[in-house]
Amino acid sequence: MSTNTNAEHILIGVAWPYANADIHQGNVTGSYLPADIYARFHRLKGNHVLMVSGSDSHGTPVTVAAEREGVTITEIFERYHGRFMDVFEGLGLTYDLFTHTDTENHHKVSQDIFTALLDNGYIYRKVTKQMYSAAADRFLPDRYVEGTCPKCGYTGARGDQCDNCNTLFESASELVNPHSATDNSELELRDTEHFFIDLPAIADDGLKEWIMEDKSYWRLQVLNFSRKLIMEEGLIGRAVTRDMNWGISAPVKGYEHKVLYVWFEAVIGYLSASIEWAKNKGTPDAWKAWWYEPARTFYFVGKDNIPFHAIFWPAQLMGTKRLYETDESKLLNLPYDVPANQFMNMEGQKISGSRNWGVWMLDALTRYDPDSLRYYLTAVMPESRDSDWAWQGFVDRNNGELVSNWGNLVNRVLNMTKRYFKGVVPDAGEMGDVDNALLAAIDAGMETVSGLYDGCHFRAATQETLRLSSLVNQYLEQKSPWSTAKTDMAETGRTLYTAIQAISALKVMWSPVIPFSSQKLHELLGEEGQLFGTQQRETYEESARSHVGLTYDGTTAVGAWTRSIIPAGRQLPKPKPLFKRLETAVVDEEMARLKTAGKQQVCK
Repeated sequence: MSTNTNAEHILIGVAWPYANADIHQGNVTGSYLPADIYARFHRLKGNHVLMVSGSDSHGTPVTVAAEREGVTITEIFERYHGRFMDVFEGLGLTYDLFTHTDTENHHKVSQDIFTALLDNGYIYRKVTKQMYSAAADRFLPDRYVEGTCPKCGYTGARGDQCDNCNTLFESASELVNPHSATDNSELELRDTEHFFIDLPAIADDGLKEWIMEDKSYWRLQVLNFSRKLIMEEGLIGRAVTRDMNWGISAPVKGYEHKVLYVWFEAVIGYLSASIEWAKNKGTPDAWKAWWYEPARTFYFVGKDNIPFHAIFWPAQLMGTKRLYETDESKLLNLPYDVPANQFMNMEGQKISGSRNWGVWMLDALTRYDPDSLRYYLTAVMPESRDSDWAWQGFVDRNNGELVSNWGNLVNRVLNMTKRYFKGVVPDAGEMGDVDNALLAAIDAGMETVSGLYDGCHFRAATQETLRLSSLVNQYLEQKSPWSTAKTDMAETGRTLYTAIQAISALKVMWSPVIPFSSQKLHELLGEEGQLFGTQQRETYEESARSHVGLTYDGTTAVGAWTRSIIPAGRQLPKPKPLFKRLETAVVDEEMARLKTAGKQQVCK
C-alpha cells in the first residue's frame, strides 16, 4: 500500500436505509454507490477513509411493516438488515462499518447528544396537539398520518414531510384531510408534551454564518434549498421526542416513556457508528481523528434527506458543541459537503414496490455482474436532476461502452501481445512522438478524472475515462500493430508496450466504479495483490445481545492513484474477457418481469 505524507482524513456518511423493504436501483444510485465510489477513490489516493452507515431500525416504516405482517419489529429489521448486507456485499460496497441503530452504543451516543443539547439550553419542553387515533387508542407518529400537502396539493403527503415538494411540517395537523395511514380512520387532535430543539437559537448562534460561508463546491440544488430555508423562510423548533413504545428512551426522569424522534437520532448514527468502529478495532479514541481533528466530512443522501443533513444535523452538532472532550476548543466537525442526488425513475415512471416497478438489486445480482450494474447506475446517476433506468439503456451501455469500448480495448491489446510476443510485454525501444503524446494525454486525463471524483462528479469522471479509453483505441487504429507485425516487429512492440501502459492507468481510473473487473485486469497485467481490501461480516457482542455488521479491511490493498509501469519482459497470464455481452432478449425478459406482481415493497 502506498503512503501519502499529505493524507487527509475523509469521513463518508451514507444514508441509513429503513429496515422495512428491499433495496432498489434508486436507493443504490441515490446514495450507496456514489459513497462507495468516493471511498474507493480516496483510498487509492492514500487518504484515511472512514465510511459508515447502518440500517435504520427505529423508523416508523419499520413498525408499520411489522404490524402489517403480524411479526415483531425486531424480526422485520433483522430480516432486512441481513438482506441489505447481501446487496452491499454483492455490489462491493466497502463500508468500514455497516451497523444498525438498535445497538447499545447508538442508544448511548444518541442520549448523550440529547443531554448535551439540553444542558446547553437548546432543547425545551412544549405542549402541542398531536393526531390521536380513537380506533387504535394511541397517538400516531407522523409517518402514520397521511393527507394532502397544503403547499403543492400532493395527496400522499406524510405527517412530517411532503416528498413531492420537500415541505417540512411542524405538525401533521397542517395536512389537509389528515387520516390514519394504516386504517384510513379519522383522527382528532389531543394535547401531548414533547421536547423540542431550538433551531432558531442555533441559527442565530452560528448556523446562519456557517451556511453563508464559501460553499461553491456544493451542488446548487442543495445550497439553494438550505440557504433559503435558513436565511429566508426561517427555522422553527422541531420536536425531538414522540409518543411510541419502540425507539430510544428520552434520558430525562419522568419522560422515559417518550422516545427520541427518528429524524433526530438516525443522523447521530454517523457519529455512533464511528465510535463503534473504533471500539471494534480496539482503538476506542480513533474516531476523534475524523470528528475533532482537521477532516473533510461528506454525507451521501437522496434529495428528500437534504434538510436533515444540510441543516438539522449541522444544528445538532453546533448545539452539542463538544462531546466526550474536556477541551473547550474541541468542537465536533460540521459537514464539509452534502452531495445529495436527485431521484431515479423506472422506465419513465416512479419506482413502486406495490406495482413491482423497480429493479430489486438482490434479484438483479442473480442475473447480472455487479460491475455492469454499477457502471450503468453511475452513467445515469441523478446528480443534478432526476434520471431514469431503462432496460434498453442498460443493455446498450453494457454492450456499447463496457464491452465494445473498454473491454474490447483490453482484450485486443492483451491478445495481440500473446499472439505476437507469446504474452511477454515487449520492449518499447525508443518511443516516438505519437506514443509519448498518448501517455501524456493519459496522464493529464488522470489528473482531470481525479478532480472529477474528488468533486463528486461521478458521471463526468466516467465519461472522461471512457473518452480516454476511446483515445487508446484511436491510437491503435493509427498505429495498426496487426499490420506492422508483418514488416516491423520493433514498431509493433513499441505500440503494444505503449497501449499496455495506457491500460494500466485506465485500470486505476475505472476501479472506483467497476472494481471487480479492474481487479481482474490488475491480475491480467501480471500485478500482485488487491487493488482494494476485503469486506466481510462480523458479529459484535454487546451486553444485551450480539449483532452482525459489515466491515472493511484495507490492510491488504496495494492500489494507488498512479500509472503503474508494466515492465518489459513480464510474462502475462492468458487473456480473459472482462465483461459479458448481453443479449437483446434481456429487454423483453425484464419488461415481462416488471409486469409480474412481486412481493417487494418500496423502501421509503
